[in-house]
Amino acid sequence: MTTVNGGRVLVVGGYGAVGATVAATLSGWFPHRVVVGGRDEVRARRLGGVRLDVTDPAAFRRTLTELGDVAAVVMCVEPPDARVARVCFERGVHVVDIGATPRLLESVAALHEVAADAGATGVLSVGVAPGLTNLLARRAHEAVGGSERIDLTVLLGAGEAHGADAVRWTVDNLAAPSAAGRLRVPLPGHGTRTAHPFPFSDQHTLPRTLDGAGVTTRLCLDSAPLTAALFALRRAARYAVVRRALIASFRRVHLGGDLFALRADAHRGDRHAAYAVTGRAQSRVTALVAAYVTQELLTASLPAGVHHIEQLPALSGLPERLAEHGVALHRPVAPK
Repeated sequence: MTTVNGGRVLVVGGYGAVGATVAATLSGWFPHRVVVGGRDEVRARRLGGVRLDVTDPAAFRRTLTELGDVAAVVMCVEPPDARVARVCFERGVHVVDIGATPRLLESVAALHEVAADAGATGVLSVGVAPGLTNLLARRAHEAVGGSERIDLTVLLGAGEAHGADAVRWTVDNLAAPSAAGRLRVPLPGHGTRTAHPFPFSDQHTLPRTLDGAGVTTRLCLDSAPLTAALFALRRAARYAVVRRALIASFRRVHLGGDLFALRADAHRGDRHAAYAVTGRAQSRVTALVAAYVTQELLTASLPAGVHHIEQLPALSGLPERLAEHGVALHRPVAPK
């Protein structure tokens, strides 16, 4: 077990759409202990931070050495591989990662023994989806005594201004193949919506952390016509020129609001349990989840090694803790 009472927190990408809220929230809890880092040296220095490049592990290591007393690193940008995470773990530095690419999550999870040997903790699947979806899935899974199938539904607000990386990730994954079909799902505050299979990382990691349950995650937007139009372009999104046009459109045009809703349905035979969460501003809530996870690392005892968020009982109450930020837990919701 690890308990960290001192040391600074390095927020990588701390001036971005998510990172800025992470840094501001943690600075309120831990004054003078938060350092912002990023590739844009001017923006980082303006905030009293440092230049960092997650594609250069050697330089990242030197920066950690120069800072000297970093206890935890919050990754608000996605690196190309797990080398930066390894650098942190080898130094006994904790890592909170909001990444959502299955390949990268798997490579960081493979560093479990490296982190454990150094007394460091890594927390993965941190945010809204993955993140809160994982926590809802575990609740529903346990409510039916171990599920055979879990359906996760994510509704995002099309009007929210997301960061460039988030928009690019969404469009790049639009054309991903899936054997699952679309589903009509009732979501609190939004009525019954049609959600389409989408390759969120939770459906790749949850089968391993929830005893082999089959998991499918589906996506819809708050605008039903926009959802239909977006998924009608799935086949065309295989082409790079189409993806570039979609990315540019999503960066410029914001149709809809900023409300989001999540739902997890677990099934075992004729048993069914469902939990849902609603809130506003998905990027802000992703940042708040990351901040609360980091707070837990700095003030409590979490097991060393690398874990997905749903594997840590100390974090199971996060949906309730987010109530003061406008996040509502619905339990249980009516069966589909």
